[in-house]
Amino acid sequence: MTDHSTASTPASTADRTGAAEATAPATATATATATAGPNVPAPAAGDFLVIGESVADIVRTPGRADATHPGGSPANVAYGLARLGRRAVLLTQLGEDPEGALIGAHLRSAGVEVLTDRQVGVRTPTAVVTLDAQGRARYAFDISWTLRPVVLPAVAPRHVHLGSIAAVQDPGAAAALALVERLRPAASVSYDPNVRADLLGPRTEVIPRVERCVALSDVVKASDEDLDWLYPGVGHREIAARWLALGTALVLVTRGGDGAVALTRSGRAETAAAPATVVDTVGAGDSFMSAALDALAGPGLLGAPARSALAALDTPALARLLHHASTAAAITVSRAGANPPDARELRERLSAAAPA
Repeated sequence: MTDHSTASTPASTADRTGAAEATAPATATATATATAGPNVPAPAAGDFLVIGESVADIVRTPGRADATHPGGSPANVAYGLARLGRRAVLLTQLGEDPEGALIGAHLRSAGVEVLTDRQVGVRTPTAVVTLDAQGRARYAFDISWTLRPVVLPAVAPRHVHLGSIAAVQDPGAAAALALVERLRPAASVSYDPNVRADLLGPRTEVIPRVERCVALSDVVKASDEDLDWLYPGVGHREIAARWLALGTALVLVTRGGDGAVALTRSGRAETAAAPATVVDTVGAGDSFMSAALDALAGPGLLGAPARSALAALDTPALARLLHHASTAAAITVSRAGANPPDARELRERLSAAAPA
């Protein structure tokens, strides 16, 4: 299932993820430990902690040799944040294999600090990503998520992002959710279900898990395809209202070539898709998510003390947020490989798009 962003082209719509040259010095890999082990360095105040899977995407394109790229929605979000100049820490699982080495080096090249649970015998997850002639992606996954409980010191990050398979696939989901619950009193939380139907159980069992994550979160981003799978036949606005009633402050819905929508209890905004010539569609929703968090961090709208201000965002503020995130996604889909914008590139594109 593709993860829609907000970029368009006459031929197709898009969704992709990112990688490129580093914008911050690489850091040494740190490892979180199981509950019985010693503590590890925690993210400093003001940082982002991302929890979730890393995946080696084996991209298969007609007429070309297979190419392996670093992927996984949470890993992509951490990478995108670091590219935008934010200090990002990723708690994930990586095997001692070529795919794990590739992903680890990729993340560190942008300045992401990588933490794992030091579990022995873990194999790096993979996904065969088949692109059609328009660059749209289909996925076949080989993923096991077995994160164990970990202990982090008392100093909490300002924001925690939870995503995708790691939030709902047992046995690791229990450890991921327990950590979010532990950090939530001091940190704001975001969540992207990034539905992968082939890895999930019956819809009736999945929806309560997703809604538990929604209720824990202050910001929820989902694609129109996510919503259509979770709640077939239900309008997206009705679903957003349901999620706001569960307690989240901000709902973002990406709709590919039809743009994106943002909703709070105080406002609603909609944006058209940002113009782009689409090269491929792998993970642009993650670029949208990273840039949305970047936009919220700038004016101090993340962190537990900012919850009331986040919930009070009005229509003009939501429109600015959507423009920021959609522009980042459009840059991402316009080039091949894992390549989201860095802070300067995004700033220049936003300036170019600003009215004279």
